[in-house]
Amino acid sequence: MAHDIVIRGGEIVDGTGSEPVPGDLAIDGTNIAAVGRVDAPGRREIDAEGHLVTPGFVDLHTHLDAQIGWDPFLTPVSWHGVTSVLMGNCGVTFAPCRPSDKELLAGMMETVEDIPKYAILNGLAWDWEDYGGYLDSIERLAPAINVAGMVGHCAVRFYVMGERAVEEQASDDERETMADIVGRSIDAGAVGFSTNRYAPHVLPDGRSIPGTFADPEELVAIARAVGPRNALMQAVGAGPDVLDRIADTTAGRVLFSYGAGPEDDSGRERSDLFDRMRAGRDMTAISQVRGSGFMFGLQSRLPVQGATWDRLRDLDLPGRLAALEAAETRTALVREARAEGASRIPMDQVYYLGAGETPDYTVPAERHLAALADAAGEHWSETFLRLSLETGGRALFNLRMFNRNLKALGDLFRNEHIFPSLGDAGAHVSQIMDAGWSSFILSYWVREAGLYSVGEAVRRMTSGPARVMGLADRGVLRPGMRADVNVLDPDTVAERQPELVHDFPGGAPRYIQKAAGYRATLVNGQVSVADGEHTGARAGEVLRHAG
Repeated sequence: MAHDIVIRGGEIVDGTGSEPVPGDLAIDGTNIAAVGRVDAPGRREIDAEGHLVTPGFVDLHTHLDAQIGWDPFLTPVSWHGVTSVLMGNCGVTFAPCRPSDKELLAGMMETVEDIPKYAILNGLAWDWEDYGGYLDSIERLAPAINVAGMVGHCAVRFYVMGERAVEEQASDDERETMADIVGRSIDAGAVGFSTNRYAPHVLPDGRSIPGTFADPEELVAIARAVGPRNALMQAVGAGPDVLDRIADTTAGRVLFSYGAGPEDDSGRERSDLFDRMRAGRDMTAISQVRGSGFMFGLQSRLPVQGATWDRLRDLDLPGRLAALEAAETRTALVREARAEGASRIPMDQVYYLGAGETPDYTVPAERHLAALADAAGEHWSETFLRLSLETGGRALFNLRMFNRNLKALGDLFRNEHIFPSLGDAGAHVSQIMDAGWSSFILSYWVREAGLYSVGEAVRRMTSGPARVMGLADRGVLRPGMRADVNVLDPDTVAERQPELVHDFPGGAPRYIQKAAGYRATLVNGQVSVADGEHTGARAGEVLRHAG
């Protein structure tokens, strides 16, 4: 009897941490039917010779909550083998929401996550009030990959407290009301609750977002609703004391963001600190896979304030290139860049991504933009303009604000409970492009650095994060599991150069980044991406909490 699809002759990496073994994989309907030797034919067959066959990757930290409204294919992550994403991170969500509050929640998402408010308000239906209604609305969009969501502290707090949510403490009754709303949100499908205590995340008026300074007793009350439901508790920016109290109260899964410092020994030290925090608790940390923070170039944002730079800023890329043909314009730009305070970007932490098809994210620390300029006898702005012109304006420069030290980051990632991830897809869309994190793990941390074996790397991108999300039917290649599958070439998998496009509602800009090396990505048994291009299939599901 024929199977719907047979992926034949690949190296099976099942997601449990086991190393690759030769075999086939058969799919019937939405599920895996067989793994190993498959004699029966497939109505469709995919030749996987020389390729790895892995579970679809699971992305624990996205802000695709808005983008899903106008981009059901959820790019760029879907180009990089991701088949399931977690939304609602960092405490910022669009539900619960009274109709009168949608502009406030949209404005908060804009200032926290760099998602244009216009796009949010016009790209989503806003036909819900509670979190279950939000998930119903997302389901009607028929996404191409699977999506799950957490209910966010900011929305819950404002729903209960109104304007007082920003700066005041909640009463006992308000805490219990919040806990009740969170519990009902989980019962309606939210896979957990997220909060945010990172003060630089602010509202449009500059005040920190609701919940940033909430009494930890408020989080304890909410954790009492989350724990018995076996849901996830995420706390971004929380200190060890708060994390301890949350974890001890919920007695379940706790997720937070982490990172290495600039010093060589910081990764080992922070790994040890994490182990001490985690002792006896189910905690998972995630971190960016490489140095990240801000990306700029002639095609996107410009690094200097000045009259000539401002005139350049008002032009599109062809206009900028044309303007730079004039020597007097280039001279004026360099003169303004030399002025004290013209740029607040530390150029000794900025790195040129190169002109190749694949960006160079691992340039040695000493080869920063300021050093390139010194070696060429130039001011850094001259080097910036020269490289921009040489590449037709496509040159991009990456400021390493976070995880600047790859050695320290590697030491951090040796901890089996600290996962490389944190791509922030859908957020900071004109500032960074980290959504290709999964491809970077395979191309750098496996293929170049040898930090992980193939089996361990795949585990950290599949069954590991699936467990954190509470997904019992995904993340492992096993008969009966959902058929979320990647077929990829381990020798060529990589990220392509980022580029700025204007495809958000109203023509708002964002970076995208395609991938190399993926032969096929399947979502719930349908081929979603083939040879790097979407097929048009939209077989994703809203993954609701199952208790």
